[in-house]
Amino acid sequence: MKKIHAIWLRNDFRIQDNPAVWNAYNQAEGDDGELLFFFHLHPDFLSSITQSNDYFFQTLQTFREYLKENNIRLQFLHGDPEKAFKKLLDVKGLASVSYAKDYTPFAKKRDELVTEMLRKKEIDVHACRGNYIHEPFEITKKDGTPYKVYTPYSKQWMQQDKNEIIKLEIEELAALSPQKAYLDKEAVAYFDEQVLPKCKRNWKRLGEEEAQKRMKHFLSGRVDHYDDMRDTPSKAGTSRLSPYLRTGAISARQIEQAIARKQSQTKGAETYIKELAWRDFYAMILHHFPETETKEFQEKFRSLDWNKDEDLLQAWKDGKTGFPIVDAGMRQLNAIGWMHNRLRMITASFLTKDFQIDWREGEAYFREKLIDHDPGSNIGGWQWAGSVGTDAVPYFRVFNPTTQSKRFDKEGEYIKKYVPELKDVPKKYIHEPHTMPESVQKEAGCIIGEDYPDPIVDHSEMRKRAIALYEEAKGD
Repeated sequence: MKKIHAIWLRNDFRIQDNPAVWNAYNQAEGDDGELLFFFHLHPDFLSSITQSNDYFFQTLQTFREYLKENNIRLQFLHGDPEKAFKKLLDVKGLASVSYAKDYTPFAKKRDELVTEMLRKKEIDVHACRGNYIHEPFEITKKDGTPYKVYTPYSKQWMQQDKNEIIKLEIEELAALSPQKAYLDKEAVAYFDEQVLPKCKRNWKRLGEEEAQKRMKHFLSGRVDHYDDMRDTPSKAGTSRLSPYLRTGAISARQIEQAIARKQSQTKGAETYIKELAWRDFYAMILHHFPETETKEFQEKFRSLDWNKDEDLLQAWKDGKTGFPIVDAGMRQLNAIGWMHNRLRMITASFLTKDFQIDWREGEAYFREKLIDHDPGSNIGGWQWAGSVGTDAVPYFRVFNPTTQSKRFDKEGEYIKKYVPELKDVPKKYIHEPHTMPESVQKEAGCIIGEDYPDPIVDHSEMRKRAIALYEEAKGD
């Protein structure tokens, strides 16, 4: 009987530079064994198909189809891990399970449980490198404790040697992956009949091949101007690789090494590399401080008396605050599941400072909507904007949405794209449409209070309240 070496796919839907696939392949080659690819459908992610999950599952389906085209069958398990993995243990000859590490509190708890189950049955478990350039435990201070500030962390991050990317041939994997009967036909049916039909968005350019195309396009020129263009939402100045990173259709190592291979190391390229370091930094923070998933990193701000106004929260979600740049950002998020990092900062600052609404409300909404949702980065970004996280913006620094709008969307191109009510508003008034005289409102076809709302709050007043709120919580 041949030994079976299973690959537990999670958020690593690619063949190239996939440590889990590489490890299982080496195991199978070494003992003339076979490969088995599978995905576990965990109930916690199936209760509702959010926009974020929609993109994720459609990417999974794209990868499944790619495997099928190459005569590799993707197996499914479904249910609580204790129950679902019993189906895997029924596989005769099962010798090992390889997977890529995931450092969220949920994933670590799940992996510990499943690993214990498998090892009790004398199945080898191989926890392989995750989709980070440096794993969360790799970079520490001299005393072995984790960094809490990005700058010293990033300096050491830059100095560390980087792992080489792993190259694999799909044909060689297929040769070791005979078409076995399904482990769990009910799990396959559940995915095909209960999950996929609920994924209704028509996403374009999914999967590993498209990720490589987008990376090459970005590196062909746009990366050199990344530092100048990344904050201008009306321009195509970013890589748009983050959704592929989230689903593992591309690895962070592939991007970093592709940039490193460029002969000219421009400021734009250096800036982009720093963004990859930020991604690793926030993963490291969540790994070492798992309580920050739901609690402020800065304990002194855990007693903040947040505003619980549901109407304000809904206006923010819907992009109907009367602040054009905020509304454009939220409407873009709702429409395509993505927005520029600058807009993420503006909208997050607005919710936490202008509305004084709990950062957790915003983090949860972004988690539902972002197709590039990364737990560490999302939590870290929200705590940064809300001035409650590690290395966060000071609480007294409150983004002025109008100033931000004039600086980063000077002509109002971005605003007009996502807030069509304002498409005919003159440039003079685009950042503060409520200041239009009535005659201009009529001419622009945009009556304030009817077609587009008045500013829902007074920014100057709310800034003062926000600072007072934080100072009260700080108590010194």
